[in-house]
Amino acid sequence: MAQVTTSPQDRELFGHPVGLYVLFFTEMWERFSYYGMRAILVLYLVSATQGGNAGLGWTNAEALALYGWYTMLVYVASIPGGIIADKLLGQKKAVLWGGIILVAGHGILAVEEMWAFYTGLGLIIAGVGMLKPNISTMVGGLYKEGDIRRDKGFTIFYIGINLGAFLSSLIVGYVGENIGWHWGFGLAGIAMAFGLLVYLWGQKYLREVGNLLSKAERDTGASFGGMFKGLFKSPLQLAISGLLMAFSIYWLLVEDVAYGFLFVFLTLVTAMMLMVYKDLTTQVMKDRYVVMLLSFILVIVFWGAFEQAGGLMNIYALEKTDRSLPFSLPLIGSEVPASWFQSLNALFIIIFGVIVANFWAKRKLKSKEASSIFKMAIGVIIMGLGFVFMVFASMEFQNDGASAMYWLVLAYLFHTIGELSSSPVALSFITKLAPVKYASLMMGVYFAATGLGNKVAGIVGEFSSEAGDGTIFLGITIFTVAFAVLVLLMLKPLKRLTHGVEDEERELPQQEKWELGDEDLVEKEENKRRK
Repeated sequence: MAQVTTSPQDRELFGHPVGLYVLFFTEMWERFSYYGMRAILVLYLVSATQGGNAGLGWTNAEALALYGWYTMLVYVASIPGGIIADKLLGQKKAVLWGGIILVAGHGILAVEEMWAFYTGLGLIIAGVGMLKPNISTMVGGLYKEGDIRRDKGFTIFYIGINLGAFLSSLIVGYVGENIGWHWGFGLAGIAMAFGLLVYLWGQKYLREVGNLLSKAERDTGASFGGMFKGLFKSPLQLAISGLLMAFSIYWLLVEDVAYGFLFVFLTLVTAMMLMVYKDLTTQVMKDRYVVMLLSFILVIVFWGAFEQAGGLMNIYALEKTDRSLPFSLPLIGSEVPASWFQSLNALFIIIFGVIVANFWAKRKLKSKEASSIFKMAIGVIIMGLGFVFMVFASMEFQNDGASAMYWLVLAYLFHTIGELSSSPVALSFITKLAPVKYASLMMGVYFAATGLGNKVAGIVGEFSSEAGDGTIFLGITIFTVAFAVLVLLMLKPLKRLTHGVEDEERELPQQEKWELGDEDLVEKEENKRRK
């Protein structure tokens, strides 16, 4: 059989498209920059204003409040980022511009001025909003419908995210805590510049992915202006949106300006989602859309608990954990930097990522329960049980004045196994359920749900100063486990609403190894699968 020369975008490496690895390394450096800054942000905010490496001297509650707002906005910005990609730039160019903005944002954070601090945060929010939802959608676009490799591809991509997070927590964490906070912020900017260069180099492997739809294709889709105009002709959607907007405006004018604007924004998003549902043309599409929206609630619950890692658990490691070592290590001496505990989650993902993905893939091939909703619920339960170890840590602190480091290690281990069962699966699930013309928007809504989870994490963390760490950790455990069990009880009706979107997943033949004329081989493979 003659060999066929394949174009760059069709080439594979280790059983996956080469484009996956381009996006892998781009996202790895982007996450290095983001998680490096995240590892030291709260520590910088709560550090004393005096001394050789002065911080801002904020209270824990103030630091966690800003952390919640910042991490929420980072992900909520994915909604306009998805819209810009769908309607103006295409996903590929949106990722490019997002990377450029991120380089600028992290670079400005290196300047030791408050105007630079807030400007840098604002640019990072905008940059992640452009990059994050669209690069994830591009990963899904590398695989054909029904390709069982898709989940594994997302897990490999997810390992890239966490390789960057692991290295950044160690390197940026060390630089920030021991050399200077702003040196750490600047180092994160250099890393993002590397990611941008990788992305530019790999464009030849991404020619068929992430391109802007043709004008005719965009015109066939519902315009957002048209959807909001149509809202006034839709009594039910208008009534729901009107009630939410009235509540939002009341909160804006009477209670709290910041939360008021947040509620106004969420009301507009809700109205848009209601009109998207109305725009869908078949009952199958509508049912799948409903399941996708329900899965967003799981996402909010998961990240509302999980993101205690960068806030409350980060401060706990700094203030209440005995980090001393019985020996001395180069650079750090005999005390582990608090920011290094942020690397545990990423390290465990690198170790267990493929193992967990293979476990679920083999389970599905054996026709055992392995639906995305099932995996997400199990992930929430495992993650929630990880907080049991933090309850024990709080009890030890109350008795001895400090808790051992192994409690944090065990908590992060359970959080990681839960995350591997939930987060990459959720990313893949959205690409399966989302209507094609709203693909980037739905990925943006997914990350907005993640952002709301981050805000919930900040709010919960703020209450720890009044309720106590142990009470917060125990409450998180009880709520997450109970909520996930409720989802499992609803599993069968939810699966029916997906209309078998995951039933036809299988291992597809590598057709690029055959000549284009060998259609009989493709047909034989398909007949074999049907039998």
